Amino acid sequence: MTDSAEYTPPKIWVWNKASGGQFANINRPIAGPTHEKVLPVGRHPLQLYSLGTPNGVKVTILLEELLALGHSGAEYDAWLIKIGEGDQFGSGFVDVNPNSKIPALLDRSGPTPIRVFESGSILTYLAEKFGAFLPTEQPARAECLSWLFWQMGSAPYLGGGFGHFYAYAPSKIEYAIDRFAMEVKRQLDVLDRRLAESEYLAGKDYTIADIAVWPWYGGLVKGWQYGAAEFLQVQDYKNVQRWAEAIFARPAVKRGRKVNRLSGDPADQLHERHDASDFDTKTQDKLAAAS
Repeated sequence: MTDSAEYTPPKIWVWNKASGGQFANINRPIAGPTHEKVLPVGRHPLQLYSLGTPNGVKVTILLEELLALGHSGAEYDAWLIKIGEGDQFGSGFVDVNPNSKIPALLDRSGPTPIRVFESGSILTYLAEKFGAFLPTEQPARAECLSWLFWQMGSAPYLGGGFGHFYAYAPSKIEYAIDRFAMEVKRQLDVLDRRLAESEYLAGKDYTIADIAVWPWYGGLVKGWQYGAAEFLQVQDYKNVQRWAEAIFARPAVKRGRKVNRLSGDPADQLHERHDASDFDTKTQDKLAAAS
């Protein structure tokens, strides 16, 4: 063990000090808004309030895939929510997502706006709304939803567990890193075994299950997350690697991955998206200069 002192939990936990780590300034044990802030609204039917994290990228990839299929009703405005600055605790955002987590979607295409929060819920809502990327017949539909919910239940071990203790915690705790590294490698093995027998997670067709899993586990095996590719020996998962490369080759995925992104190569960042032309290099340069 690398932590020198053993911690004895008190009888009653009290929030009396910062939690430490990269996200200490936004962690708190209560919900609700901290300040008044009205959300902006653009001209499109769908208003997305998000950030280019793995959870946020799921939705922008699906929206770009829907637009690529010709679903004009999937046009959207993507507004940047800077979670490091506490934008998710503004009153307008909390009205759309009481859990204060990105992404959050407001569908204004009908007479009454519909709020949708939680990334898996948003993917299902959009897939059903446009009749795409979610099988309608069984057993393919059940398989797709099973893998979608697998991701929703598994990714917290990757991000909140392994990623936090390996990359973000204020100190390295051997037990925590070992515990979550073991679980992440088990999950990668689950995926690798499935993808050894199936082109995509739900079968022969690309679905919202792949769109949900890829930003987390595809990003992990491509070396984009936590600087942990060597530590986890991600090259050993050959089938996951094949699947990750095939999805990354899709033009809509490349576009969706850029939206609301604040890190990495500036050429891969599109802080806000309001029109398809925003992906043009000249337009991106203007938006970057204005931000």
